[in-house]
Amino acid sequence: MYRNLRWRLLLTLTVLLVALILVLPSVPGIKNTSLGKVLPDTVINLGLDLKGGIHLTLGVDVDKAIENNMASLGQDLKASSREENMALLKPSVLPGPRLEAVLVGADKQEAFEKLLQNQFSALEIDAKEVQAEDRVKYLLSMTPEYKTYLSKLTIDQAVKTIRNRIDQFGVAEPDIRRQEGNRIQVQLPGMQDPDRAIAVIGKTAHLEFKIVDDSVDPASARQGLLGPGRELSVITSRGPKGAATEAPIVLLKDAVMTGEHITDARATIEQNNNQFSVSMTFNARGAKIFERVTEDNIKKRLAIVLDGKCYSAPVIQDKIAGGKAQITGNFSQDEARDLAIVLRAGALPAPVSVLEQRTVGPTLGQESIDAGIMATGIAALGIIVFMALYYGLAGIFANTVLLLNIVLTMAGLAAFGATLTLPGIAGIILTIVMAVDANVLIFERIREELRHGLVPSEAVRKGYDRATLTILDSNTTNVLVAIILYQFGTGPIRGFAVTLVLGIVMSMFTAIFVSRIMFDLYISKRRADSAVSI
Repeated sequence: MYRNLRWRLLLTLTVLLVALILVLPSVPGIKNTSLGKVLPDTVINLGLDLKGGIHLTLGVDVDKAIENNMASLGQDLKASSREENMALLKPSVLPGPRLEAVLVGADKQEAFEKLLQNQFSALEIDAKEVQAEDRVKYLLSMTPEYKTYLSKLTIDQAVKTIRNRIDQFGVAEPDIRRQEGNRIQVQLPGMQDPDRAIAVIGKTAHLEFKIVDDSVDPASARQGLLGPGRELSVITSRGPKGAATEAPIVLLKDAVMTGEHITDARATIEQNNNQFSVSMTFNARGAKIFERVTEDNIKKRLAIVLDGKCYSAPVIQDKIAGGKAQITGNFSQDEARDLAIVLRAGALPAPVSVLEQRTVGPTLGQESIDAGIMATGIAALGIIVFMALYYGLAGIFANTVLLLNIVLTMAGLAAFGATLTLPGIAGIILTIVMAVDANVLIFERIREELRHGLVPSEAVRKGYDRATLTILDSNTTNVLVAIILYQFGTGPIRGFAVTLVLGIVMSMFTAIFVSRIMFDLYISKRRADSAVSI
C-alpha cells in the first residue's frame, strides 16, 4: 500500500507543479520579473467583459453579392460563347437579379443552351424571345440552390476575411461568429485603437473595375438624365498645390471585374510625384480576366472603384498582361497601408455596414473582475467554513482539494489558451460547489460504513469505491451538456461551458484521487481501530 501511495503522491505533486508553472505567468507582477522570464507564455486571456474592448454587429449585403456574381457570370458567359464561335451581345443585369443576354443567330440556340447546361448550371432560362435581325433574347436567373449556396458562401467568406484582417492587429482571442439575418458578431478584447480597427473591419474593400461612359455629359447626369445601365459617381483628384477636387463621372453600372482575384497588395510610392499608391497582383484567373477586359476596351477609361468611390480612371492604351494593376489616389501612408491590409487579407464579398457598436472600457472590465473575484471568494469561504465545521478533519481535506481544483482549472484555461469571461467565473463558482458535492457523497458513504462497524481504513476504501461510480455518472452527464453548450452557444455561453468542463474534470481528479491520498496518509499514521474525524 505504501508503494502505491508513494507514486500517487508523486503524481499529484507533479500535476500541482505543472499547474503552478502554467498559472504563474497570469499573476500580476510575475511576468516582468526574473522568474517570469523562465516561465512559459501561458497567459489566461480575458474576454471582452473583463478586459474591455469593442463589440460590433455587422450586416452583410448578400443581395449585392448575388448581383455582383450575376454580372461576373454574364462576363464569363460572353467569353465562353465567343470561344464556341457564338456572338453574344454584352449581357446586362436586371432587377431580380436576372441576366439579359441577346444571342446573334437564331440557329445557334441549341448550341447556346447546351453551353448553359454544361458550363453554367447555376443559371436557368426564365424566358426566351425571338427578335428581329435574327436575334434571340434570353432572360436568365440563378437557380434557388445556387442562390442559397452563394448566400451562405458570402457570409462565410466575410467571416474569414474579417478574421484575417483582425489577425493583422494581433488581438488575442477575437470572437467572430455568424448570426442569423446575414449578420456577423465581432468582439475584440483589449483593443487599444478601436477607431482604426472599426475603420479597417468596416471597410468593405469591395474593389470593382468599371468602364467609363464618356459619351454621357456628367452635368446632365447630375440632373438625372442617365441612360439604363449607367450610374453617376465622383472621382477625386489632387491639384499641383495638394488641393483635392471632386468631379462627376459616369460609369457603366455592371463591373467588368472585381477584386476577388487579388493575391497580393502592397503600399508603394510613385516616383514621379512621391504619392502613395497600392499595387495589386491577381491570380491566374484574375490575370486572364484583366487581360480580356483591357483587350476589349482599348482607348476607353477603366475606373477603379473601391467601396463605391472612384479613385482613378486611366485610359487603356493596350492589352495588359501579367496580372498587375495599381490604385492611385490621395492616400496618406497609413491609408495606403491599411488599404493594402484589407486587400491582401481579402476583399469582402459584399458591402458590410456597422449595425451596432459598443465599447467596453477597461475600468468597467476591472470592476467585473473585482466583482467576480469577490463572488468566488465569498462562495469559497462559505463552503470552507461549512465543511470544516461539519466534517472536521475530513472537511479540511475537502477544502484543500477545493483550492487545488481552482488552481488546476485556471491552469487548464492557460494551457489551452481559453478565454476567461464573466460567465466563465460563474462556471468556476459552480464547479466549486460540484467539487464539494463529490466530497459530501464520499464522506457520507464513509460515515455509513463506519456506522456498520468497519474499521476506518476499510470504511474509507469502500466509501470511495461505492461513491466513485455515482460521481463519474453525474459528472459525465454534466460534461456532455457543457460540450453541447460550447458547440451551439454564443460567446458568453461558450465561456461558461469552457470553465465548466475544465472544472468538472479537475474536480473529479481532486475529489476522487487527491483527497483519497490525504485520507490514506492520515490513516497510515494511526492505529487501525483509531477513530476518524469525519
